Formats: sequence, C-alpha cells, structure tokens
Amino acid sequence: MEEPQNGGTNLSTIPEEEEQAIGPGPAPRARPKRPLQFEQAYLDSLPSANMYEKSYMHRDVVTHVAVSSADFFITGSVDGHLKFWKKKAVGIEFAKHFRSHLGPIEGLAVSFSSLFDCMRDVIIPFSVSFLLVKSSTMTCSVMQVSADGLLCCTISSDRSVKVYDVVNYDMMVMIRLPYVPGAVEWVYKQGDVKANLAVSDRNSSFVRIYDARAGSNEPIISKEIHLGPLKVMRYNPVFDSVISADEKGIIEYWNPATLQFPENEVNFRLKSDTNLFEIAKCKTTVSAIEVSPDGKQFSITSPDRRIRVFWFRTGKLRRVYDESLEVAQDLQRSDAPMYRLEAIDFGRRMAVEKEIEKTETAPLPNAVFDESSNFLIYATLLGIKMVNLHTNKVARILGKVESNDRFLRIALYQGDRSSKKVRKIPSTAANVNESKEPLTDPTLLCCAFKKHRIYLFSRREPEEPEDATKGRDVFNEKPPADELLAVSDIGKSVTTSLPDNVILHTTMGDIHMRLYPEECPKTVENFTTHCRNGYYDNLIFHRVIKGFMIQTGDPLGDGTGGQSIWGREFEDEFHKSLRHDRPFTLSMANAGPNTNGSQFFITTVATPWLDNKHTVFGRVVKGMDVVQAIEKVKTDKTDKPYQDVKILNVTVPKS
Repeated sequence: MEEPQNGGTNLSTIPEEEEQAIGPGPAPRARPKRPLQFEQAYLDSLPSANMYEKSYMHRDVVTHVAVSSADFFITGSVDGHLKFWKKKAVGIEFAKHFRSHLGPIEGLAVSFSSLFDCMRDVIIPFSVSFLLVKSSTMTCSVMQVSADGLLCCTISSDRSVKVYDVVNYDMMVMIRLPYVPGAVEWVYKQGDVKANLAVSDRNSSFVRIYDARAGSNEPIISKEIHLGPLKVMRYNPVFDSVISADEKGIIEYWNPATLQFPENEVNFRLKSDTNLFEIAKCKTTVSAIEVSPDGKQFSITSPDRRIRVFWFRTGKLRRVYDESLEVAQDLQRSDAPMYRLEAIDFGRRMAVEKEIEKTETAPLPNAVFDESSNFLIYATLLGIKMVNLHTNKVARILGKVESNDRFLRIALYQGDRSSKKVRKIPSTAANVNESKEPLTDPTLLCCAFKKHRIYLFSRREPEEPEDATKGRDVFNEKPPADELLAVSDIGKSVTTSLPDNVILHTTMGDIHMRLYPEECPKTVENFTTHCRNGYYDNLIFHRVIKGFMIQTGDPLGDGTGGQSIWGREFEDEFHKSLRHDRPFTLSMANAGPNTNGSQFFITTVATPWLDNKHTVFGRVVKGMDVVQAIEKVKTDKTDKPYQDVKILNVTVPKS
C-alpha cells in the first residue's frame, strides 16, 4: 500500500512479439525492496536499550506523559498531580510538582516544537507553557500538542482550563467553557499572533476555535464538522490542516481558519477515492492520531489493536499493523525467537491484555514517528516496537524483558543534549567516528498499566550500583503500602550469618562463586545448606546448552527431581540489582513462579529474558574457564552430556 507514484506501463511501448504471445505468461518478477538509506544513522538517534534505564515515582497511577522541546518532560497521574522534569545531558532531574486538582486529570497536552522544526541547524530557545484541566470523575485520556512549542492544553468534564508557564512555574490563564469538551488541539503555526485552540463538544458535533493567549471565554469561530461528536483530532502544521475523527470512526480533514475542507492541500476531492472510511468499515473507533514530522503521514491506533498508517495528501493506507491477541498467539507458536516468550510469561501477559480491555481509565496507546518520519514506535504486549516503515520490518524491540510492566502511552525525545543550541555537523565520516559522545540523548518516556512510575528508555542499559538501594527504580515518593510491606519483609529476612561464597569442585576444575545472602537470603540458605550436607556431591551436570547455560543440582540426573531443605518448593527472590545481564550468573532453575527446589544453573552469556523469572543469587568470580569447558562438551538431543561431568563436592566457609 505504498503511496502511488506517477507513471505506469504504456501499452504502445510493448514489443510486437510480446503482444502476439498466446497463453499465460510467467508471474512478473517482484521488484527488489531497496533498503532505507542511512537506516543505521536513524537508528543511532533512537533509544536502543533492552531495559529501561531509570524510573521515577508518582503518588498514584501515571496516565499522561509528554515531552516538551524546551527540554522538559511533563507527567500526570490520576490523583491530579503534575510533575515537571528537566532534561539533562544524560537523563532527567525533578523540577517542580503541582497539585493541580483534587480529582483526577482527564486530559493533558504539553506544547513542543514540531520535530520538523527541531531538525534545523539553529534551534531557537523559547519559554514553554501548557494548559491543564481538572476532572472529578475520569482519568487522563487526551494528550495533544501545539506546533510551535509555546503552549499546552488539557480539557476536563468540569469545563475548566488552566494555563501554566512551565519555565516560570506560574499559572497564566483560566478559561471556563459552557459545555463539556470532547477533544482539544492547538491549530496554529509557529509565529502566528493568535494561539488558536480547537475544542469540540462532547455532546454535539460543534467545534469551536479560541484564542488561548487572549484568555477569552468566547470562541473566534464555530461550526459543525462531523455528523456526530468529535472524539480525536490532530493538527498537521506542515499543511495547515486538522485530521479529526468522530465516535463512529469517520475521519475528516479541515482548515483551522475556515473550518472548511482544505482543497489546496490534498490530492483528492471525494473521500470515496481514499481509505479514510477504513476505520468505520472495520466497525471500530479512533483512540489516538499522531502526525509525522514531515506532515506526509499520520498514524491511527484503534481499540481493535490495529495501527494504521495513512498518507496525508492522498488519504490512502500505507501500512496496517495487526497487534491483536490472535496474532500474538500465532507468533508465540512460531519459530521466530524475536517474538517468542516463555509459556508462563506469555500467559500472564495475555491476562493483563484482557484486563486492559476491561479498564476504561487505562491510558490510550499511541504510535509516534521518529524525527526522520521513517520509523513508527508503539507499545505492544511484547514490548515497544520500532518499525521501519520503508522496509516494513521490526527494527528493534525495547522492554521485551520487562515482563512486569505493560507500557501503553509513549513520548519520544530526540533533542540536543548539549547546552549549545547550534549543532555542528561533522563534514566527513572520519569526524563522526572521532566523536565519542553522541550529540543527542534520545529518550523514550513511557507510562505503564496500573503503575505509579514513569519509565525512561535510552541508549544505555541500567547500571548495577554497589549500593542495592540506589538502583534504576528511584524512590522519590513514599511507596504504596504493598511496596512498603515487601521492603520491610525483606529487611526482616536479611541475615549476616549466611556464607557469601562457595567453591564448586567439579571433575573439570574448581568454580569459585560469590553469593548474595542479603538480597536472596532464603535462596542462599537453601543452597549453602545443601552444599554443607553433601546434597550436591557426585551430582552430574544433566543439561548443557552451548551459548546459554550449564545446569545441575538434580539427584535424579534428568531435570525432574530435587527438593529444598524444607521439603517443599519455595518462593522466588527477585532483586532489582541482580539480573541476568552478564555471563557466569548463578541462578535457580524452576518450573514456574515460586517453584524453587535444589536445581541451579550458571549462564554462559547474558540472558535478560530470564529476569524476574529465575532468582539470581550469585556470580562466578573465578573458574570461568571451567564453566566454558563444561559448556563445550558434546551432548545428546536432550542436552545431556555423553560423558558425565560431576560435582565432586562443595567447599563452604564457616560463617
């Protein structure tokens, strides 16, 4: 469904002998798909880490995230609180906190310069303001942005609008509406005197335009655009047009100055010549609309779990990405490792998806474009996908290993990380290679289903701090009661009497391992007690997979036996500072959540997909060559070595 190009086959140019041919001809040769030029350069300007680098807390569930081109991140939660975060050269820092309303915020929109303008060599600094609205019954559901980066708006069922200056942290204007708004969008270009704001009526088909800078409660112009109430709209500043959708999925284009069809900006006159009826034909609605920075495309997300990409000027469909649960199940059954999950993990994620469908207050997912307009980014059951629109292939998946977080709403930052606003572009490839630090710090800001946190994906994996209390999940607010209880339980169970190292003597050499009794006291107690009692003596490594791990600890030698020192299965002990992020990690084998017994394994590569599924309780500090030697032994079809490799005994220091 590529955008139609001029030209075609002219019958008069076909050779005469081809015209006289009788019978079916061979299938036409498929044109080879050209790769996207400079694809790697575009990917280098996008987040790439498998795990989120940092997360920060709100006091309640986060429903809104937005990025301002003035280097501010703004986030809102269901308790009516707003937080402002300043973008630094690396990461963000807290700026200010407002208790904007006593009830939940229904809609939040933060202004930022369009990425089309941000790609210029000279970036003009400016102050940023935003609008926000209060609600007493509903959670946040709308987020829209103006094109010049100066203003931001929100709507609410309480019919009030507040305008804040983000840089000066001051409320500028309050606007009261005589009706309940349904959707809102900034509809002016950068440099316009008036900051026009389009607001729809939730109970009628009227759209009204206001001058937000004037602060007047009277609209400049109003008109009925749709046959029914307008639900979503998005301004395309490149073509000075608005794309809107009503509650039945009917899509319209209109000019914000005249509220008429923009004939001079599009290449069609009748919607029957386009695919704009696609949403209505599928009997679904529009959840969110996002416009590409170059204005040539826009994306639509819908409750049917399909992401549709349209060409703006022709109204034709370019791509349709099906992220339905049926497709997810088919991918799970496929042999593609990029899309597969462990069966237990997949089942749990499917349950979360069904819960999201029943939760009306969940943030509405969106699909955003990168600054080059070549990549589409959206959150799915599997993680956050980055799709190359040119080749129609998934280029990258972020957060696949974050099995406890279902990301929904996202906002992309690709601004200049330096204090200078004039970028210097290297003249040669050699200069690019000489630069050790990137000019930008691309960051993806996300909120997740029923989570009190905002999550930041960058090009850096999370660091493992020496102090476990200073991990990637920052406790900048008082944790909820359940988190406090979990922390207190861990604190009570910590004991300093447990050994923190052991030596595994095998038939191929010694393996020295450091243990983590403070982080995983029950697991370490079980393991070291078995070691002292000789439980592991003469047991074989019954499962060895090259490029993955070596496993032992089963008295039966086939992976089906073994029990804990308590004679029953015991619970997992996951710790944020202990992950499968490197080879030679010591971890517990299990048959599912909280089914630990006596079996354990040592990884030979980083295995982040095992995080929060298997308890990491140690690391190999000496004898890595022994682990690698065991890894290389020949095995049968069940991954069992032909020649037994045994644990002779285990040395445990006296505690």
